Amino acid sequence: MHRVSSSYWSGRPVRVVLADDECMFRASLRQLLAVPAPVIKDVYGVDVAAGFEVVGEAGSGEEAVSTVQRAKPDLLLLDLSMPRLSGLDALRELQTCSDGLHTILLAGTINKSQLLSALELGVRGLVLKDSTTELLFEALVSVMAGRHWLGHTLMTDLVETVRTLMQSSNATGGKRAFGLTPREREVLTMVAAGCANKEIARKFDVSEETIKHHLTRMFDKVGATNRLELAMLANERGLLDAS
Repeated sequence: MHRVSSSYWSGRPVRVVLADDECMFRASLRQLLAVPAPVIKDVYGVDVAAGFEVVGEAGSGEEAVSTVQRAKPDLLLLDLSMPRLSGLDALRELQTCSDGLHTILLAGTINKSQLLSALELGVRGLVLKDSTTELLFEALVSVMAGRHWLGHTLMTDLVETVRTLMQSSNATGGKRAFGLTPREREVLTMVAAGCANKEIARKFDVSEETIKHHLTRMFDKVGATNRLELAMLANERGLLDAS
């Protein structure tokens, strides 16, 4: 039996928004999240502390954006394939106005490109819709504890994609891999930890535009084309600060 505990909760339920265009699927999720925490622990072996509170629902990507902006939840369960605005496009719109939001993407199927895009957009967990209830609860708790969560199949796809990126990087070794300034290494370490530009700017008391300039320079030095690839290459090349 898997036991997962989280230090995120402070004696209150986690506020959740459910975003899926299938009413019956949302209803099933709502019923699962309404199960008392002691019962979840006894039945599934997962400690969800104070449990969950559904504070909003959405049946489209557009509704997901407006509901999150209004309800300001701790956690968003978001379907990848939403009408009018896809799950990934909804995340792009939420990037500038959802500080502190934890997102788990739900998908029937997902390709490698979508997987990388989701992680680059700050998704902390990806759960396939045919996963067991136990795995869903493990994902919820892991994400709220500040960790990333991927099922075995998704992790295999990610590993294969990372391996391809590494091979591509080695084949185009003309770009410099090092030469980062101390501040760039600090920024890079926060990027690899999943921090958004706003959070990094606040940490160093600079503007978000300054952080964007740092990222542009680091893309060239490390040989990356986006934030996720930057973090992967930096980790592989030992560029992250130990602290």
